[in-house]
Amino acid sequence: MTSGAAATATATATATARTRATSGVMAGRSPIAVVGAGAVCVAGVGRRALVDALLEGRALFAASRQLAGSHPGQIAGEIPAAAEEADPTPPRWHERASRAARLAATAARDALADADWTGDREHTGFFLGVGASGGAISEIEALLRASVEAGKLSLAKMGSAGLAQCNPVGTFKTLHNFTLCTSAMLEGTGGPNAAFFSRGSGTYFALDEAGVAIGEGACTQALVGGADTALHPVTWAELVHAGRVGEGLVPGEGAAVLSLGSGRRPLAVLEAWTLDPARELIAGDADQVVIAGWGDPARLRLSALADARCPGAKRHDLTRTLGEGLAATPALAWVAAVELVARGVASRVAVLSEGLDGATGAATFGRPA
Repeated sequence: MTSGAAATATATATATARTRATSGVMAGRSPIAVVGAGAVCVAGVGRRALVDALLEGRALFAASRQLAGSHPGQIAGEIPAAAEEADPTPPRWHERASRAARLAATAARDALADADWTGDREHTGFFLGVGASGGAISEIEALLRASVEAGKLSLAKMGSAGLAQCNPVGTFKTLHNFTLCTSAMLEGTGGPNAAFFSRGSGTYFALDEAGVAIGEGACTQALVGGADTALHPVTWAELVHAGRVGEGLVPGEGAAVLSLGSGRRPLAVLEAWTLDPARELIAGDADQVVIAGWGDPARLRLSALADARCPGAKRHDLTRTLGEGLAATPALAWVAAVELVARGVASRVAVLSEGLDGATGAATFGRPA
C-alpha cells in the first residue's frame, strides 16, 4: 500500500465489502459522475478503440503467443505488441510486476489522463477487481524440479532447495493485491483502497466500494475497475480442466478503469449497480445493452435477462469481440457503456455481465444532466 492511512482504509473497505458479500446482496443507486475512462484490450488502448471494435462486431481473435508453449494454436483475445508499448511501468519494475499489474497500470494512467486529475492524488481512492497469481512459468518449473524427491513433490525440499530457484522480487507477481499496488505506487494514489479477487462478478464489489467511499465522503474521487489475463498458462489450464472450453469460452485479457467523482464535465453518470439478487435496479428504459458473459451458457442467460428488462434495446456482445478477461471483463463493459454515452449514440446503457464466479452483475450509465 502507498501509506499507513491507505492500509487502514483498505482494511475498513474490505471489512465493509465482506459484510455485504456475506449477506448476498450488493446494490447501489447514487448517481456518480464518470469524468474519465481508461482501457487496454485486444482492440488497443483507450475507450475509443474499445468501442470502435465493439460497434464493428468482429471477433478480434488470433493464436496466442503467451499460450504457444503450453496450448499451441489456442485462439485468444491477446493484447497486441503495439498496445503493450503504452505500459508505464519502469523497466526495473518488470521483475516484480505481473502482466495483469502492468495492464492495470496502463488503464489507470489512461483514466487519470482522461480525467485530467493532476493534483491531490494522495486522497484519491482506488478499488480494483484482480485475478489469479501471475508468476513466471520458468521460475515455477525450476521450483518444482528442485522440489521433487523420490519421484514425488516434497514440501520440505521445496522450502529448502525449491524456493532458492526463485528471484525473491518475483514473489510480488504472486500477490493478488499487487495488481492494484503497482498502479497506486506508480500514480501516487493514497486514498481508501481495496483489491477484490474476481473471476468476473467479484469486480462489482470494487464498484460498490468506490460508490460507498464517495457517497460517505471517504474521498471525493476514486479510480475503479478490473485487470486480469486468462492467458497465463496455469490459469488457462485450470479453465480447460474445468471444461469451460467446450462451453464457448475464448480467453482474453485486459484492464479498464473509471475515474469517478469530481473533475471536468462528466462523460456519463453511473446511475446504479447491483449484484444478485437485486436485479430491480436494471434500467428498463436503457436504449443499449452491453452483454459480457464468460461463455455460451452465460450469454443465453444474459440475453434472456436483457429481453425481459430492456426490450428493444440495441445489444452489444463484449466477449464475442474481446474474449473473456475474467476480473477485467465487467470493467471493460463499463468503459464501453461510458463511451457509448459520451459519443451521444446512446442516452442510457445497461451493462449485464456474468463471470465464472457465478453471479449476475449489472450497472447503468446515463447522460449527465
